[in-house]
Amino acid sequence: MINQSASAVVMIRPSGFYPNPQTAQDNAFQQEAKAGEDLSSLAQTEFDTAVAALRDAGVVVHVFADTPAPPKPDAVFPNNWFSTHQDGRIALYPMYSPSRRAERRDDLIEALRERYQVSEVVDYSSYEKRGRYLEGTGSLVLDRVHRIAYVSLSKRADREPLEKFCADFDYEPFTFESTGGDGRPIYHTNVMLCVGSELALVGLDLIGDRTQREALRARLEATGKTIIALDRNQIEDFAGNTLELRGEQSKLLILSTRAAAALTDEQRATITRSARLLPLTLPTIELGGGSARCMMATIHLPPRAS
Repeated sequence: MINQSASAVVMIRPSGFYPNPQTAQDNAFQQEAKAGEDLSSLAQTEFDTAVAALRDAGVVVHVFADTPAPPKPDAVFPNNWFSTHQDGRIALYPMYSPSRRAERRDDLIEALRERYQVSEVVDYSSYEKRGRYLEGTGSLVLDRVHRIAYVSLSKRADREPLEKFCADFDYEPFTFESTGGDGRPIYHTNVMLCVGSELALVGLDLIGDRTQREALRARLEATGKTIIALDRNQIEDFAGNTLELRGEQSKLLILSTRAAAALTDEQRATITRSARLLPLTLPTIELGGGSARCMMATIHLPPRAS
């Protein structure tokens, strides 16, 4: 049986965290930090508190420490450079920012091999040489049950590596274009779309083309999802950058406290019929342009026999 949501994640404890100037050009969610703030220390505290909350809810969290050199300000967002799959394969992805390519770590993959059955590592990073990028489950929002890869096209989500990934992993690509309030393309699909077992949180208003917008709505509904439509302000507060996980007692919807505060009472009521809200306090980490979902690379690999 294929589960949409995972019960285990990989998280990277940040070493030198700061908003990455290499990614600011196309990431409208990034913000400048106040002068004099010890961002790394603040981010580490937020990270540790988040890990504790996830573990208390019954999620298995594999924590790896970021290495201090070379500087990797976005290392806390590992879902962009690798994904795992139920057939035992791991995919490695081509990254847009040169500073992010050092985040790929053989030691992390080897550590996963010790605990899980890894049959193959499929490496797409060579696309970087030709300026083609696909930043993992930032660019790809996967419906693992219905084998659909939802992608908002951008410079970080190119059709060529997308089609190769979908052919290799047996997914159907479903592409569209979305833009933020400033007119720039949404840099990662997962800031405006979350697909859970029963729910889909989606910023339909960000899709300017009516045909694309209604096609996405229809596809989500056809796969049995209850749609929670998020407006632009909610998207800007990271309400789309959420992730469904399986805890010990129930499904969980992981999001930041900022995102949770942006939801309406009606939206909360709809969500809690399917999953328990688990807000994480992440104001410093969110300065980097990502939120709760970006911090977790989900583990769908089969476990090794104990």
